[in-house]
Amino acid sequence: MMYLMLIGEIMKKFLLFLVISSFFCGALWAADFSLSAGAGALLGGSFTRYESSSFGSNKMTLDVNQFNFGALAFFDAVYGELAVTIQRGANKYDEVISKNGDFVAGKGDGWETMLGISLLGKYPFTLTNRFTLFPLLGMEYQFSLSQRRRPADGLIYDRTDGLQEQDKDGNAYKNSAWNSFWILLGVGTDMAIVKDFFMRGEILYGFRLMTYYEKDGLEQAKALLDDSSPKLSGLTSGPSIRLSAGYRFF
Repeated sequence: MMYLMLIGEIMKKFLLFLVISSFFCGALWAADFSLSAGAGALLGGSFTRYESSSFGSNKMTLDVNQFNFGALAFFDAVYGELAVTIQRGANKYDEVISKNGDFVAGKGDGWETMLGISLLGKYPFTLTNRFTLFPLLGMEYQFSLSQRRRPADGLIYDRTDGLQEQDKDGNAYKNSAWNSFWILLGVGTDMAIVKDFFMRGEILYGFRLMTYYEKDGLEQAKALLDDSSPKLSGLTSGPSIRLSAGYRFF
């Protein structure tokens, strides 16, 4: 319930921002002002590569390759697009801890469900009377709804059960530990179909900031590596494709 209230408030503010900004941009650039909405599907993925290194050969590494699929609904106001996404992710992970010549490795599969809210700025260029092209730049915040894992030699478990994984204080993780903030950039195109109906295609590439789970993992790495300030390098990023059908109602 708390998530739903928070999402509702964010959507109201984003929608108001889109309408107001598009109105002024339309007046400024003397462009036709219109409102549209639609829904569709998305495919994508992400790649995580992190390494915490310390004295000598002591280090921790995390590699995650994930495939995402889901659905989306969008609202468009010429110079801005607000979208709500729901997506499922399936990944393979590989974690290695190396300390004083000893190795501890963990491999397996993981699954997550995320609810996202994205706000993208766009500037349309009319190519023909049927095609419009627009660059995209914006952000997305994703709420974690579920997190599960299956080690290579084990059974599927809920990562918030407090048994297999704990935070630096020994407490169970909450789903919010995997909430994430993304910076997105890309390009999209609209193709007019008939009257006010159109098809929209978007290609995006995103860069993710560290989650609470990853920050907490770095704190635990300090103890495991006997180093209060281990060196950290790495990045999470990945592409996505959105295909939607839309209707221009104003």
